[in-house]
This record gives sequence, C-alpha cells and structure tokens, in this order.
Amino acid sequence: MQCYFCRKNLEIHDRVGRQHRCPFCSQDLHICKNCEFYDRAAYNECSEPQAERVLDKEKSNFCDYFLAGRGGSRTAPTDPAAEAKKKLEELFKK
Repeated sequence: MQCYFCRKNLEIHDRVGRQHRCPFCSQDLHICKNCEFYDRAAYNECSEPQAERVLDKEKSNFCDYFLAGRGGSRTAPTDPAAEAKKKLEELFKK
C-alpha cells in the first residue's frame, strides 16, 4: 500500500483499521483516497456500488468496503510549476 499524502510505500500485514496512521506522516490511512475503490470518475468517487457516501475523502471513515489500494495514484496531486517545466524540457529534447 502507498500513503496518499506522503507517497511512501507501507507494508501492511493486517486489515487497515479506522485508527491506523501512516508511520511517516501520521495521516489517517483508512481514507477513501487510499482505497482501491476510489475513482474520481465514478459516482460519489467510489467504484464500489454498495458503499455509503463519504463526504471528506481525506479523513478516516467507517466504510466496510475499504481495501488498501495505491494511495489515490490515479489522481495524485501534482505541482503545476514542476509539470510545466517537465513539459517544456520534453519539448526541447531530441
């Protein structure tokens, strides 16, 4: 599993509970954005059709369908300046 906030890889041997926190950044782990079912394109941003709606996707919740995922890697936050610089560098590579 990868923490959504700090992007560190975590070795999880048990089920991730509501009280679990990342050992590196101390953020909650049982959050929508760390779940395998998290999908910004899906209704309520969740691809599990039976899950209840969760408003704050970055706070610990009681969802029974939580599966440790890739830390929202499909929607990873990006730095606009770094992204622009990367595109500019790619433009001049040959």
